[in-house]
Amino acid sequence: MTQIKSMKYKIATILIGLSSLLQPLTADAQSPSFKTFMNPVIPGDHSDCTLTKVGSHFYTTGSSFNPTPVIYHSTDMIHWEAIAQPVSADWPLYGDGASGGCWGGQMVFYNNQYWDFFSRANTMYFVTADKPEGPWTMPTKVNNPTQLPYGLGYDNSIFIDDDGKWYMMVKNGQSNNGIVELDKTGQATGVVYDLKWLNPQNNDGQTVFSWAEGPVMWKHNGYYYYSFARDVSGGQKVMRSKTITADQTAWTTPVNMFNENDPNKSKAIFSGPNHASAVVDLPDGTSWLLHPVWSRANNDEWYGQGRQGLINQVKYDAENNVVAEYPVNMPNNAPLLPSSGISWMVPTSDFFSTDKLHPEWSFLGYTPSSLTSLSARPGWLRLSPKNSAKANTVIKTDPEHNYSLITRLDFKPDSASDEAGLRLMNGMETLFAKVYCTTNSKADKVICFSYDKTHYEVTNTSTEKAVWLKLERTNHELSGFYSTDGVKWIVIGEKINVTALDRFTRNYNGWCGNRQGLYVQGRNYADFDLYIYRDAYSTILAECPANQFGTQRTDLADGVTLLDDIHSNDWALYAGVEFGSKDYPKISTKITISASSITKGGKVEVWLDSINAGTKIATCKISNTGGISRVRKFSSKTTPTTGRHDVYLKFRGSHGEKLFALKDFNFISSGN
Repeated sequence: MTQIKSMKYKIATILIGLSSLLQPLTADAQSPSFKTFMNPVIPGDHSDCTLTKVGSHFYTTGSSFNPTPVIYHSTDMIHWEAIAQPVSADWPLYGDGASGGCWGGQMVFYNNQYWDFFSRANTMYFVTADKPEGPWTMPTKVNNPTQLPYGLGYDNSIFIDDDGKWYMMVKNGQSNNGIVELDKTGQATGVVYDLKWLNPQNNDGQTVFSWAEGPVMWKHNGYYYYSFARDVSGGQKVMRSKTITADQTAWTTPVNMFNENDPNKSKAIFSGPNHASAVVDLPDGTSWLLHPVWSRANNDEWYGQGRQGLINQVKYDAENNVVAEYPVNMPNNAPLLPSSGISWMVPTSDFFSTDKLHPEWSFLGYTPSSLTSLSARPGWLRLSPKNSAKANTVIKTDPEHNYSLITRLDFKPDSASDEAGLRLMNGMETLFAKVYCTTNSKADKVICFSYDKTHYEVTNTSTEKAVWLKLERTNHELSGFYSTDGVKWIVIGEKINVTALDRFTRNYNGWCGNRQGLYVQGRNYADFDLYIYRDAYSTILAECPANQFGTQRTDLADGVTLLDDIHSNDWALYAGVEFGSKDYPKISTKITISASSITKGGKVEVWLDSINAGTKIATCKISNTGGISRVRKFSSKTTPTTGRHDVYLKFRGSHGEKLFALKDFNFISSGN
């Protein structure tokens, strides 16, 4: 502890001279790293996502199920940030069970206020706010209109017409679709359009469009477009009409919304798009939508991460037919919009220095506000258990295949049932990978690393009140560590394979994806000093970029995977890298890159936040290693760097020649 305080004092003066690195950068939309994108743009679970454009701002939300829902904001539709939790975990009707919680969800701006509509237990509600960040009201029930022969249901959306009228797209069961006009209070006016003809049964007794679920509507060139998903296994349909009407003859026959004839469809990692949002039109004349899709490649290898958020361009022909591009695995041209300095959407570091919990954090089920505090111990998050058997959990989506979670924990367990620490869990809430503090059956203080039936523990002999915990993911393998100073890490047991957690699970993984975060259970509260998603000083796999241009992965015979096919001006992004702060007293002074090359090599430029418009902190030379499997370490000094940044690697060398392949990299701190 003394060492940490001393380091914080020394770093304080250095940070003053580095303030420019700590400020968010407004990235130039013409930066090479912002001209194109690879899906998903919102990695991790983003189920049943909707899309709303308000002026020059974009908002998305959707089904969250047991975790409380999040509203995301963007100015370029590629970079997203969490800005609000519209439904309070303190709402007594929220419930606390896998597959429960909030179904559907859309935020809109109407009558000079923001509204968020969602379903809970097959009942529609709304909350309102004066600004999208909140504060949001407690939920108000939307009454079922007597004119409609079924309830309002779930997975609904909102459409606002250019005459000021607004409507709810209603879905309740396989056979019932409808459109309900709303008044200025958010209740039904009594004007309804029953589309009961949309999904009839065929001669075999099966409905034509499966569930015909997640309906959305938008307007373009004088036509109303109504789109719906067959079901979560895939398929999105669309039809259009000159008027909002229940008359079937006024609507065109539903056809595929996505280009199912794309020649690259069979190779797509994300296949069977469905539950797409309404389409929005941009000033440059292009149109776009968001949609959630599970990763179905390699026998559903990463299915457990949930339905991730993808963006695709939409095009209309001269007859007003509409089609969306299929989500194939290649760079796409980005919308011509400014990013406003928003970083890539992965979990952010949190040092709990504010008076309100960041909206990126979701609670797991109904959680009274009294069980969470940022004021009981300033600079720390205090979590208290719900009861002796129920953990209190704050979580974020589990979005990527490689990261290193770190927290600092002050916790006093009294029994083996008292636990607190880091947790990675599936949507069904049946599988948990944990690094945590507790006591064992002998009443010894221990630090544990466990998953399913695998359990490792070490005796906690530290005299410090707080202990550091780390959980590293390398694809399907997890490693657990602890430290007394946040500098020297001690491994806990062996690596644990969590393939079963990441793959397809029955019951659709509770309809949501895996989550990561902090928890406490038992009888005593726990204090958390920080949460880091991707530590700069732990190994970062080159094969796992969040975004890239021109590269591909290569699997070597020994099981090692490289980022390969690298040519001059290609690049790769590694998002949300934490370099240090006053609460995590480290400063990067060096980068080490593991690479191989069969040519004369080239250079790796290391940029923060964007290429050219950001800050270049290093250039590392890579030379010939004698073979692609002969990996060597190369290093370079970096400009002293702190803060959380998106790290871009830009590759330079002879044009037309493959330069090198990268295995991994990490930064070195002057404090190590």
